Amino acid sequence: MQPEEVQPVQLLTPEGKLAENEVYTPFIAELGAEQLRELYRYMAMERRLDAEATSLQRQGQLALWAPALGQEAAQVGTIAAIKSSDMVFPTYREHAMALYRGISPEELLTMFRATRHTGWDPRKHNFHIYTLVLAAQTLHAAGWAMGINQDLRMGSLSRDRAEDEIVVACIGDGATSQGDAHESMVFAASYELPLLYFIQNNHWAISVPTRTQSRSPLVNRATGYGFEGVRVDGNDVLASYAVATKLSAEIRAGAGPKLIESVTYRMGAHTTADDPTKYRSSEEEQLWKGRDPIARYQTWLRAAGHADEGFFAEVDAEYKDLAADMRRSVLAMESIDLERVFDTVYSEPHGQVETEKAWLKDYEAGFAEEQTEAGTAG
Repeated sequence: MQPEEVQPVQLLTPEGKLAENEVYTPFIAELGAEQLRELYRYMAMERRLDAEATSLQRQGQLALWAPALGQEAAQVGTIAAIKSSDMVFPTYREHAMALYRGISPEELLTMFRATRHTGWDPRKHNFHIYTLVLAAQTLHAAGWAMGINQDLRMGSLSRDRAEDEIVVACIGDGATSQGDAHESMVFAASYELPLLYFIQNNHWAISVPTRTQSRSPLVNRATGYGFEGVRVDGNDVLASYAVATKLSAEIRAGAGPKLIESVTYRMGAHTTADDPTKYRSSEEEQLWKGRDPIARYQTWLRAAGHADEGFFAEVDAEYKDLAADMRRSVLAMESIDLERVFDTVYSEPHGQVETEKAWLKDYEAGFAEEQTEAGTAG
């Protein structure tokens, strides 16, 4: 027996028309025209970043790229709703959230070009480095939230500051099936942590559809742990903002953890190493293309008189220049000395690290020998 479908909160229809909601509409009334245009700017910036990064990877200039195409509204609406002091623990696809926190495209791309472990200071932006191990960041987020509570108990953090800080754990639909996600939510509920789980359900865990890995809407998982979950239309930036605003305020007031299931769609590939045509239909892709979050929001901004053609032309020109700057900066990045990856594993010399350094040197020497043999044979 299939459980009843949970309808997501929606304030903006796919056609770009406002849909009234008694609970959530008041939360977007506070947004002025400039703030509304800012949401669009970051959504458009992320999409341009995706296009340029994908192109760079295809040309061999990036090792990999994980596009967030189609998920711009979910990310921008949520990050705009929380405070800059809130610590965010991302996966490896929260590019729009990173941009909103002031991380530059160049800083983002250093990781995907493999010139550094990360390109930004997590404490400066209150935005943790990307985590490639599925769901591991949910444990980090729970630990950080426990630290806030512990500092409050020990008196090392003022009550005003502690009550003003929450933590956001980003996670994809596929990673919710990982054990780490379960353990994190158990601790969050048990210790009433100031933690917001932000699930982006983009319908595909690489090639596995959400309907296969979960027989119930992901939002229902919150109930099992004893806290509230809300399902939102993740292609609606206004609804995403409203839901995150409401839940984050409740967490700050001491309500404990909350969960958002943002129902969106991964319009691109899982990564540039993936071919989605192998496992999903063109009909499905076309259906979701008609729900494009940027086109939807653009339509409403025009109709509501918050933005005109001059604004959209300005944004397009600005990000065209940004893409050119991205390309120049990536091509100018220096290759990393691979031995540097061992420097921050331990604070002092360690035998195992020295063994692995020696293995790396032997491995690299093997390529030199192959090149020498090839040259001799030629």
